[in-house]
Amino acid sequence: MRNEFTAIVERDGPWYIAYCAEVPGANGQGRSREECLANLREAIALILEQRREDSLRALPPEAERELVVVG
Repeated sequence: MRNEFTAIVERDGPWYIAYCAEVPGANGQGRSREECLANLREAIALILEQRREDSLRALPPEAERELVVVG
């Protein structure tokens, strides 16, 4: 597992819509499946970046940070 997420893709008339099972709030849409998935990838990246920034802002000054790599 290395930055892999599950995209749930559905067709709604002329549109494709998708959401990510692991990242609540991450959604994408597009006229093509490729456009939809590209929008979903961007949404996932933006949400994870924002969550990281929010959590780091809340750290107490004495807290230590360590990078952990999964996968």
